[in-house]
Amino acid sequence: MRDERGEERLETPTAGGLTRREVLRGGLAGGALLASGALLGSLGTANAGAAAPKVKSGGALKVGTTGGGPSDSIDAHFATSDPDISRMWQLYEPLAVRDADFNFQYKLAESITPGKVPDVWTVKLRPGVTFHNGKAVTAEDVIFSLQRILDPKNPGTGAASISYVDIAKTKALDAHTVEIALTIPNVGFPDDVGQYFNGIVPVGYNPKAPIGTGPFRYQSFTPGEQSVFVRYADYWDTPAIVDSVTIIDFADDTARLNALLAGQLDAIDNLPAAQLSSVQSNPGLKALISQCGAWQPFTMRVDQAPFSDVRVRQAFRLMVNRPQMIEQALSGQGRVANDLYAPYDPAYDSALPQRHQDIAQAKSLLKAAGHSDLTVQLTTSPVYQGIVQAAEVFVQQASQAGVKVNLNQVPTGTFYGPNYLKWTFAQDFWFTRNYLGQVAQGSLPNSPFNETHWANPQFDSLIKQAMAELDTAKRTDLLHEAQTLEYDMGGYIVWSFSNQLDAYSASVTGFAPARSGVPLTNYGFYRVGFVG
Repeated sequence: MRDERGEERLETPTAGGLTRREVLRGGLAGGALLASGALLGSLGTANAGAAAPKVKSGGALKVGTTGGGPSDSIDAHFATSDPDISRMWQLYEPLAVRDADFNFQYKLAESITPGKVPDVWTVKLRPGVTFHNGKAVTAEDVIFSLQRILDPKNPGTGAASISYVDIAKTKALDAHTVEIALTIPNVGFPDDVGQYFNGIVPVGYNPKAPIGTGPFRYQSFTPGEQSVFVRYADYWDTPAIVDSVTIIDFADDTARLNALLAGQLDAIDNLPAAQLSSVQSNPGLKALISQCGAWQPFTMRVDQAPFSDVRVRQAFRLMVNRPQMIEQALSGQGRVANDLYAPYDPAYDSALPQRHQDIAQAKSLLKAAGHSDLTVQLTTSPVYQGIVQAAEVFVQQASQAGVKVNLNQVPTGTFYGPNYLKWTFAQDFWFTRNYLGQVAQGSLPNSPFNETHWANPQFDSLIKQAMAELDTAKRTDLLHEAQTLEYDMGGYIVWSFSNQLDAYSASVTGFAPARSGVPLTNYGFYRVGFVG
């Protein structure tokens, strides 16, 4: 998902003793990043063949995350920013997840199985799991959590992705078994319910005193500044190595990296690609490079001029020199994309023609649309590595087609403030998902993050059919049709699948790359410790 919001109270000391003003003094340039889902996997660490270092128990891990602001959340079912997502991974767990290699993995569920038609699913809970208050996890907690996510008066982040759950017909079969009814068949239900924002919480959950099942339990939370979590000794899986984790918000890349260099942080997320070589050459630091499905689109609102004309959207896609943008904005740390997301989904349509920069065709399309001398505003913000840099490259590339692009760079808090999802032309970032899961989040009329305002009845019908289709080959054909519609007519410019770059101190160990590319996940934190 995404990154966040709001102005910072600069005088508050961080966990390491620096005030926010001291930390932010470095200005706005390159930062360092550590744990985003890049934290486990099998892709390139510098010492892959070295013997595993000895790890000592205990210690206080301090992590700097991108963005955040006064509207930060610690609620299990409401997250937008990097810090929000990081907190969720420490405190809460869903029924299932995608692991670091993007394989499906059960968490609180022991199994999730469909009936003869995938409109009824039976969930068996893992035995022996307790909440941080010692209460056992039961079927009633699962039902309560689903009700809370789907509350029509205050729907959670995951409400759109599981909106088809028929909560009235969902019931507990026994203390550890739930029968979940759906209003429509959906073969993707386990993936949809297995998202980090669909964590299971106890009946009567109060976000002001948050309780989950994760490897760390809540100690304190100051929106826009930091949150502190301590090891949960009775965690059902392997208990955490460190005593505590402090997650600190940073709106500034340079400040985040400087804090790592100064020893005020042990790890940071979203390392700007331009700073990768400096981290790799520093014996006191280590870099994580994860080849994942993360993407940072340009977002064109299809319901507002000039992008309400599909010819303009097509022209803008043809303005982009993708290899050049990857080289200049990401220092080469990415792979060329083709205006589609979900590259690790088996149904990803790799047969669609790869788009290349074609200035002549872009000019022709703009002329046909009556926009030969077009001026647009592009709203950008340092919400993720390379985004502002990509915007600057786009300004130059668009000028070749006679388009003047005025940059409107705003703070992260402003970007994800009241105007978020309203910008006519902007950018954003997403992590790795399967196609249907990503569609539910951003490409349907009722999606919580439909930033392009894409609404296409034919597309919606194809998605609905694919959700109900048990035959893999038939479902793939339906999804290819849907992808072709987005490729031809959608509002995204997907120019790259960027490598996830994170950084951490050589004094800690346990981090590893991840194909999933999810930020600051429990893939890393409860497995991370200080070198003994």
